Amino acid sequence: MSKSTESKAARGLLGLRPVSLVSWRDAFATLAPIVLISAAAIFAALHFIRPAPPDSLTIAGGPAGSNFQAVAEQYRGILARNGVELTVLPSLGSADNLDRISQGEVDLALVQSGVTREGGTDDLVSLGTMFRQPVFIFYRAAKPIALLSELAGKRVAVGREGSGTHFLALALLDGNGIEPGGPTTLLDLEGEGAKLALLERKVDAIFLSGDSASIGTVRDLMHAEGVQLYDFTQGEAYERRFRYLNRLDLPPGAFDLGNNLPDHRITLMAPTVELLAHNDLHPALSDLLIEAANEVHNRGTLLQNPGEFPHPIEHDYPMSGDATRYYKSGKGLAYRYLPFWLASLVNRALVVLLPLIVVVIPALRFAPNLYGWRIKRRIYKRYGELMEFERGALETMTPERRDELLAKLDEIEKSIISAKIPGMFADRLYILRRHIQWVRESLSAGTVAPKENRATVLLN
Repeated sequence: MSKSTESKAARGLLGLRPVSLVSWRDAFATLAPIVLISAAAIFAALHFIRPAPPDSLTIAGGPAGSNFQAVAEQYRGILARNGVELTVLPSLGSADNLDRISQGEVDLALVQSGVTREGGTDDLVSLGTMFRQPVFIFYRAAKPIALLSELAGKRVAVGREGSGTHFLALALLDGNGIEPGGPTTLLDLEGEGAKLALLERKVDAIFLSGDSASIGTVRDLMHAEGVQLYDFTQGEAYERRFRYLNRLDLPPGAFDLGNNLPDHRITLMAPTVELLAHNDLHPALSDLLIEAANEVHNRGTLLQNPGEFPHPIEHDYPMSGDATRYYKSGKGLAYRYLPFWLASLVNRALVVLLPLIVVVIPALRFAPNLYGWRIKRRIYKRYGELMEFERGALETMTPERRDELLAKLDEIEKSIISAKIPGMFADRLYILRRHIQWVRESLSAGTVAPKENRATVLLN
């Protein structure tokens, strides 16, 4: 039989009540505030925690074969590596993309700077400027034209309505006094259709841009006999008048070194392209998209220098807070070293663990001290009563008064003995009882008032 079993058996035979190891009342009073504060902290954390990022998104690209569509397809391949499905929806171009994302039909959209709409864009944010998209104006003429106003009265393909090409073409022509409904015939041809119409002399000039045409179409026209590329000799003036445009110098031989095409430096006008999203886009997906954009656009091309894009310069839409944070400090620590799905799980778990680390663990470390303080407080408050009795022992008292104080002292001792104090604090109880005995002896040895003075003592 073990010692603990023997001890229990002995207490049973003697009719003794076992000593409690824990004061449940004090334990509850100690832990209840900690539990409530911890629950409040965790609830607050859960209120702000973002759900797991969705595993699918949609993006408005551009017409089939356009540069916009090609870029969106590259994004799709990169996101697929991280388990996120990006569906690329065909569109007419920038203006159509902006309409679709404003109406909630898509999650993301490539939109050329300068393309705006009235209403419905309050929840849109930019993930950054992704690349530069120049406008190419090809034409047939006996001699090079110096001003766009020379296209007045001609047949001009300005792209389909809904494309950034159409928007920009009308803006540039309007700046040169050419408006729809006038003597100039404006056709909604774009991309390959516009190229064939120019080659077959069905139109005199065409506007091409990446949201509705491919770079291959541009390269074919550079080789076409009798077709010339318009040189924006007034590029600085256009840049100042149309704030969303930037000059881009195309050096000789840029499209064909062997044939030196073009054969002289040409100035183009180029708006930039932003990747737009709704302001509730999950931060993890925002980081993933900008990372994809870095992989696609960070390298040098014919139209940009290495490292030039993407960048966080705002144009028509405010920069996303998550995007701004990414451009400043890069990906979060978890996303740098863990797979996307695991990093997302770790980040959300940390939000819940944070209050546990900050609140619960320190509180639990402090709990034993608080628990001990509460029990000691129950013991120590008896010393105040003992001090009152001790002061009474110094005064002259009647035998009746002394007996009354001794009776009260006996009651205090009895309440201490019957108190449910854990055994680990028994030493302090025995010290207290020793002090009670000392006060009892002091009272017993106290001065007793003479009979003739007892009335006076009682009155006092």
